[in-house]
Amino acid sequence: MCAVSVKAPLTVAVAASLTLGTTLAANAGGFTPPIVDSDVTAPVVEAPAGEWAGGYAGLTLGYAFAGDDAVGVNGTTVDKLELGGANAGVRLGYRWQRDRWVIGPELGFEAGNVKDSFSTAGYDAESKVKNLLALRLKTGYVLNSDVLLYGIAGVARAKVEYSITGNGAAIRDDYSKTGYVVGLGAEKKLTDRMSLTGEYEYANFGTENLSDGTFDTNATPDYHNLKLGLNFKF
Repeated sequence: MCAVSVKAPLTVAVAASLTLGTTLAANAGGFTPPIVDSDVTAPVVEAPAGEWAGGYAGLTLGYAFAGDDAVGVNGTTVDKLELGGANAGVRLGYRWQRDRWVIGPELGFEAGNVKDSFSTAGYDAESKVKNLLALRLKTGYVLNSDVLLYGIAGVARAKVEYSITGNGAAIRDDYSKTGYVVGLGAEKKLTDRMSLTGEYEYANFGTENLSDGTFDTNATPDYHNLKLGLNFKF
């Protein structure tokens, strides 16, 4: 009886060990490691807008074209003056920047050979814009860190030489006239302190009545202007 009671617990222990081993082996074979996603998306970093704020001075070289000044004497149309020619200037300005938007005033002076003349129907006429002083407001958007696109609007005062003679008329006058300028431009940085500009402008000075006491005419100078320039930032 004693021998039988010793074997029974031993048999149960062996069976329990085998069952535990089988269970552990099954679990070991079925272990699945966690999946780690290694595809990390890089953050999108917007390119900096570049620094355009501050004062600057510059030089310009331009060519005016396609002016349209219809000339008449005592209400009778004679011919047309088409102002054009080379011009050069200097400018001084200041800009403020908020994010990619840039705005600021610019004072500019230009002089050159913007003129035209004709001789027809017994009349000799000539008009010449001697110089131009303009206060412009330029508003722009930074396209990328080194390119600025902008619009131009401003007031300008021109010094004009005008004459029409013939058939008894002798109208000669040097006068100053206030008008407006509008345009578009682009500026590209060459270095941190130097940039290249390209601009288109239209200048219009309204109507000025001129007379010699007997004959009169209306001067209406205007012209388009293409300009290249260099700016130097302070």
